[in-house]
Amino acid sequence: MFGLETDVFILLSISLFAACAFEFVNGFHDTANAVATVIYTNSLKPTVAVVWSGICNFAGVLLGGIGVAMGIVNLLPVELLVDQNIYHSVAMVMALLLSSIIWNVGTWYFGLPSSSSHTLIGSILGVGLAFSTMPENKEGVSAVNWDKAIETGQALLLSPLLGFSLVIVLMFMIRKVVPDETKDQLFKEPKKNTAPPSWIRGILIATCSLVSFFHGSNDGQKGVGLIMLILIGIVPLQFAVNPNIDPKLLQSNIAGIEQTIATLDPSQLSVVNQERLVQTKKELVDLKAIAAAGMTPNAQVPKTNRLNVRRDLLLINNNMNKIAEDEGANLSANQIKVLKDNLGEQKGIRRFTDYAPLWVIFMVALSLGLGTMIGWRRIVVTVGEKIGKQHLTYAQGASAELVAALMIAISSWRHLPVSTTHILSSGIAGSMVANKGVKNLQFGTVRNIALAWVLTLPVSILLSFTLYTVFRWLI
Repeated sequence: MFGLETDVFILLSISLFAACAFEFVNGFHDTANAVATVIYTNSLKPTVAVVWSGICNFAGVLLGGIGVAMGIVNLLPVELLVDQNIYHSVAMVMALLLSSIIWNVGTWYFGLPSSSSHTLIGSILGVGLAFSTMPENKEGVSAVNWDKAIETGQALLLSPLLGFSLVIVLMFMIRKVVPDETKDQLFKEPKKNTAPPSWIRGILIATCSLVSFFHGSNDGQKGVGLIMLILIGIVPLQFAVNPNIDPKLLQSNIAGIEQTIATLDPSQLSVVNQERLVQTKKELVDLKAIAAAGMTPNAQVPKTNRLNVRRDLLLINNNMNKIAEDEGANLSANQIKVLKDNLGEQKGIRRFTDYAPLWVIFMVALSLGLGTMIGWRRIVVTVGEKIGKQHLTYAQGASAELVAALMIAISSWRHLPVSTTHILSSGIAGSMVANKGVKNLQFGTVRNIALAWVLTLPVSILLSFTLYTVFRWLI
């Protein structure tokens, strides 16, 4: 495989298996939230519900793009992702995966709907922080991409609060707008072993399908991002840049970026951005030299140059985005648009770095789909029975899932990872409050979920920091 030495091949295989295991655990840990409402309203039998949810998750991963996946990859500093030492990359990958799996399995065992997203983000931050303490980081490289980390953290923290609030608003609107006869049906507690009216059942199955699909499109991409971290770290000569794009296409992007640079007055920029401009010019020269000298008959970037090309592309993208934000750059709206186009993932330089092979997406989709069908019961019981003091009504289940699906879809469109678990759990809590007030919550369960929410980031950071440090010491 990829012409690797035996020991590297074994490490790669173990890493890929662990990444699939993480996504498998994610399936039965997170996606159980999506099927809780259809199971507890008797809309679908448990077996049918989890199989259908698994299929929708599978479809979501295949059709959801890779924006969130690249957001995960780009949390780490460029220098860590272009480390020439394969064993350092293995240490990074295994620390990420093991810390994520340990926390996910532990919270699943106790039936706590904790967030796989929080776990993964925390693990990435821990590895980045640990890297900053390593001897090779002589230049004091930033431990993580803090701008991206802050943006991701805001999405993770705000989404449950929005989910809670929006469900309350939606429940209020349903009570005000829906006719009394229909309202009585919607707010009635399901009868044991009795399916709801067909129109209500259709709504609940549709919302379950949407949550499952968009869960795949968001959480599934995190698995894609993990596997791309593995491939870039362990087999960079094959995967550092997209081998299927003709490198000649870089020439027009380089020319466009140079045109933007030509309009800048360096003396008007901040000192930091002046340094970034000097660095970018050097990287553009390097990139042009590599592109000019390295064309191959099959129109690919030569393998020996791919890691350097990736480094140059990522640094150019990062530096030019920072420079464009400087008031001294004095760029017009049209100039900024042209620059963004030349830097972007559609027609710009990032289309060479922001990609994932189809087989990676398929492998993650299969792992997530299979995980959905196994081990779902513990989390379903918590969501369906232990958040509120009453049985879920049809309106509560549909409202919570509709809000969750909408928020996850918007987050995927914005390339932001969010927690399906926290959005849906908070939505269920909001529906309970909307129905009979705060007294309708089981505070013991809410406290435990909140505790898992608060602890997930620091624990996963500590776990991955420790594991990465230990692995690097053993290498």
